[in-house]
Amino acid sequence: MRVRRVAFGTGLLLLLVALLPPLHDLSFEVLTMHLLQNVMLAEWAPALLVFGLPAEAGRALAARVPPWIALPAWLLTYFAWHAPPLYDAALRHPTPLLQLEHLCYLTAGIALWLPVAHGRFAPSTKAAYLFAAFVLASPLGLLLALIPSPVYEFYDGHWGLTALEDQQLAGVTMAAEEAVVFFAAFAYYVRRFMLDEA
Repeated sequence: MRVRRVAFGTGLLLLLVALLPPLHDLSFEVLTMHLLQNVMLAEWAPALLVFGLPAEAGRALAARVPPWIALPAWLLTYFAWHAPPLYDAALRHPTPLLQLEHLCYLTAGIALWLPVAHGRFAPSTKAAYLFAAFVLASPLGLLLALIPSPVYEFYDGHWGLTALEDQQLAGVTMAAEEAVVFFAAFAYYVRRFMLDEA
């Protein structure tokens, strides 16, 4: 119970860090900071909030969010909001478009993690689900790191970085973060599966 409370409290704290200065203000200056904000809202905070839910409430919510809906919804949210026209528009119109973006990330992230934390699935199924999430989401960060020209008009370079260097750093950071988060969760459920089979 204490672990759940700590997880939920940490999730709330991450939401505040993501949505308040200085990170919120920096997200308008540097693409890397904006992608860090997105990752906190779409992955880190939702995971902690969901794992922090009481078991009964978590199971009730998970029963309403099947993984074959949660994962595509999360992927669609991630890729749609990173499309250059929508991404730039949200930054130019923080109210209400950027606020809607943040709400979409948080909602989709909660949906993504509910089947993992509270779904009545075997550890092997949860491991496969997490592996799929990583494999399908990782191209976004890799594309940003490898595309040879800036894709977002809003950012024109800051902190001594050109717009392209900022984009490359942002893409590498995003890909590395997803690798760490999803691999850690994947490894946990693989270990659970192996212990069950032993």
